[in-house]
Amino acid sequence: MWCAIAFLAFTAWEAGASRRDITPRQPMWMAGYAGRTAPASGTESPLCARAVALRRAESPRVRAVTVSLDLVGIDAELAARVKKALADRHGLAEAEVALACSHTHCGPVVGSTLRSMYPLDDGMRERSRAYADFLVGEVDLAVGEALSRLKPCSLSWHEGNCGFAVNRRANKEAEVVAIRQAGKPLAGPVDHRVPAMAARTPEGRLIAVLFGYACHATTLSFDKWCADYPGFASEALEKSNPGAVCAFIAGCGADQNPLPRRTVALAKAYGDQLAESVSTALSRPGKSLGAQLSVALVRAPLPLEAAPSKEELEKQASGKEKYIASRARNLLADLAAGKTMPVDYSFPVQAWRLGDHTLVFLGGEVVVDYSLRLGREITGPAWVAAYSNDVMAYIPSRRVLKEGGYEGASSMIYYGLPASWREGVEETLVDAFREAAKRVGATVSSR
Repeated sequence: MWCAIAFLAFTAWEAGASRRDITPRQPMWMAGYAGRTAPASGTESPLCARAVALRRAESPRVRAVTVSLDLVGIDAELAARVKKALADRHGLAEAEVALACSHTHCGPVVGSTLRSMYPLDDGMRERSRAYADFLVGEVDLAVGEALSRLKPCSLSWHEGNCGFAVNRRANKEAEVVAIRQAGKPLAGPVDHRVPAMAARTPEGRLIAVLFGYACHATTLSFDKWCADYPGFASEALEKSNPGAVCAFIAGCGADQNPLPRRTVALAKAYGDQLAESVSTALSRPGKSLGAQLSVALVRAPLPLEAAPSKEELEKQASGKEKYIASRARNLLADLAAGKTMPVDYSFPVQAWRLGDHTLVFLGGEVVVDYSLRLGREITGPAWVAAYSNDVMAYIPSRRVLKEGGYEGASSMIYYGLPASWREGVEETLVDAFREAAKRVGATVSSR
């Protein structure tokens, strides 16, 4: 409980938070599913940008700002635009800002994320560009408001548990309910931990909560804007804690689905389950975070297989496989613009050290093997998030890459990358993680 935290903790940190509505103001194409044939028709729940700003009271020059976005993802170009705006306006360094997407599949198409998937005409492309401009402005306002509200607080670390995520590679969706009813275990690795970090005033009132879970936000696939279970969880927590901003940070859930799914009632139920897990965790004594804050951002050159030749792309562009053809046309346009086919991808690995706890933000759709492994690579408590700063592709582990399938290979078509990841992608990412952890003062395990 908050009262168990030493009084000195209240003078060590400052926190501020803000929430902005980023629901599109006009019809736009929806992101996440290839089967959609029309723009969104309405709104089930608002899409939000939630900003939480932290700094040490005695060292205000170093800050850490998370912006939780109810979007399927943003690309590297848009992330760079947002971070440049925040640097120009607020003096925030790139490593001080984490842009964390919830990966709801009921948000708008933004930028080039999943660029081979959507049949956008010129009008819809222009609306997507205009929305990106709007988003930059709204994130800037949210961060500015959060920084202007900084006040003394304690920071505490908590952990709960929530069990609705199912490994979708190892279980058939239609069989999950029967397996559970029979009391049998489901197959495949999962990470049911619910990490949470709470900022409280000296009187014990919540200012902000960051919380996470490793599961796709794919309960819903209809034609209305909706933040899915992460948004419903945030709303439930904010309703029970008036004035607090409760921001969801997606974990390594690229191969995890909420099952069963497809109804708003289920999305709300999962949100309530997650919110209850967070509330229960916060009701117990947490670990007070000492007055240490350091940040780092490194880039991992994740290796790609050889790209198709121009001749192969021209053949694919006129083929009957529409998503392969769409990717080929985009890649041919890149070549025509003077770009070369990449041999690797600059993947962002961001680390923050708060007291003796480490928070890591990975880009892309990262499978659960990484959160399970990276937690063992570092000494002390660690929270590994994904879908942050740049959602460019699925990130398979060595195991998933070898197995293949959607997460291991074919998803690259929809994201528009020219080829699958090459052997060594896991070790390259882990090496970058270890480097980022070292830069913020964490101790990594010896090999």
